[in-house]
Amino acid sequence: MRLGLAQLNTIVGDLAGNRRKILEAYASLVAQGAELVVFPELVVCGYPPRDLLLKRRFVPDIVESLNTIAAAIGGVPALIGTVEPNVSGEGRPFYNSAAFCHRGRVVAHARKCLLPTYDVFDEDRYFEPAPQPVVITHAGLRIGVTICEDIWTHPMINTRRLYSGLDPVAQLAGQRCDLMVNLSASPWYHAKGTVRQQLVTDAARKLGCPVAYVNAVGGNDELVFDGRSLVADARGGVHAGLAAFGEDLQIVDTAAVARPAHRSFAQDEMADIHAALVLGLRDYAHKSGFKRALVALSGGIDSALVAELAVEALGRENVMGVSLPSAISSGHSKDDARRLAENLGIRFETIAIADAVAACEKALGPIFAGLPADVTEENIQARIRGVLMMALSNKFGSLLLTTGNKSEVAVGYCTLYGDMAGGLAVISDVFKTQVYALSRWINREREIIPTNTIEKPPSAELRPGQKDQDSLPPYDVLDAILRGYVEEGLSRADLVAQGFAAEVVNDVVRKVDLNEYKRKQAAPGLKITPLAFGVGRRIPIVQKYVS
Repeated sequence: MRLGLAQLNTIVGDLAGNRRKILEAYASLVAQGAELVVFPELVVCGYPPRDLLLKRRFVPDIVESLNTIAAAIGGVPALIGTVEPNVSGEGRPFYNSAAFCHRGRVVAHARKCLLPTYDVFDEDRYFEPAPQPVVITHAGLRIGVTICEDIWTHPMINTRRLYSGLDPVAQLAGQRCDLMVNLSASPWYHAKGTVRQQLVTDAARKLGCPVAYVNAVGGNDELVFDGRSLVADARGGVHAGLAAFGEDLQIVDTAAVARPAHRSFAQDEMADIHAALVLGLRDYAHKSGFKRALVALSGGIDSALVAELAVEALGRENVMGVSLPSAISSGHSKDDARRLAENLGIRFETIAIADAVAACEKALGPIFAGLPADVTEENIQARIRGVLMMALSNKFGSLLLTTGNKSEVAVGYCTLYGDMAGGLAVISDVFKTQVYALSRWINREREIIPTNTIEKPPSAELRPGQKDQDSLPPYDVLDAILRGYVEEGLSRADLVAQGFAAEVVNDVVRKVDLNEYKRKQAAPGLKITPLAFGVGRRIPIVQKYVS
């Protein structure tokens, strides 16, 4: 069968815009000879719609949009991800569904069986699960239809325990399918692609037929979808692979010889992380109505990386870098910030803050009389920078990008209402060690991020001679502890047993726990790891559990 794979980048809630994309993709693939066109999960409304589903008109409007789409579907059928009302009067009000559209109408629905409710997913809040997958007969072929999580029951996946043994792929195995399709909206994180590919190829071997996996692509809020749709042959080989982090329309003939995967289908770790951050930033800005971005350039590596990502995402003409030196800012920091701006070709402005800091200290002087200077005075600098950057954001209609990395955000090495002020936390899920690795990757052909920025000891420069490691362990140690404690849920005892010093572990864990309140007030951040600080991690702010 000649399958048309429509890997699209949709906007949540933009029913008219998504409809246009669907119909344009359908027409293009039919013109190229498709015999069946397959779209991603919930493509009609975008994924994830979350509590938009609870608005009274939202689902009826989705149904209306789907019917308009179906009316334009001719003799070549299409499988289209949508929301289907549950009219039974029992269970949750909706189904996560694939509509089989043919000759002007919706002929059948195939409903999702497994509803993920972990990490960033909360589908059980809205949808009723189906007891088994549907097999649709078309052109003499039996087509099994699954939706995203329905194939995530492999023994190597721990989520299989959530579904009481229900396995849609195993259910299809007894029904003699000629083809299985999987409509997905599977958010990306590093190394997930390898797991996902194995799920698809193993399902093909289990069923003894080709499997077509069609994934969404693009950024929606903190989630980034990488696409990488693929077709596996009956022997479990990758028959075709679509582009990573970009829209792609392809015809794949399951009866013909395998075709080479897109060059980006398999690429190295740094290329993947960079592409994900660029796409997430671009879509967050453009889908929110921003064309321009602002970055406070400290001369440090984090702000340098964010500025480079902004240029890649939005174009150098749409990025402004601002240096905000205080009385204690080093000369090399100011020079490195300017050098970066020159390398990137962006507008560069300098706003000195020494007088503003002095004015604040003078105003507070009578109340602070007799008290020693401490982090309070240091944070005044950061907060003045935040005030000035937000003023520029308001005046120029530009998206202010924060520059804190995951290591800093984890332990609270950031200032609330200061460097945390902004609209998007671009690298808040990128550990500091990854920031260095990514910066060196960016410089693989020429210097973009100044070499001195990469090689000098990192410092917030909020007091004379300050270095990050005055307050934190070396970043390779810190990041390893954070991966264990934050992402893997290990206890202090577990980490000490791995060889980390008890006093270091205790200090890091204490800082992570104490700074939950900061993270709850942070700008949304792009997710690139299995567990980011965001909707997938819901730790109470006020809690006394010590692990």
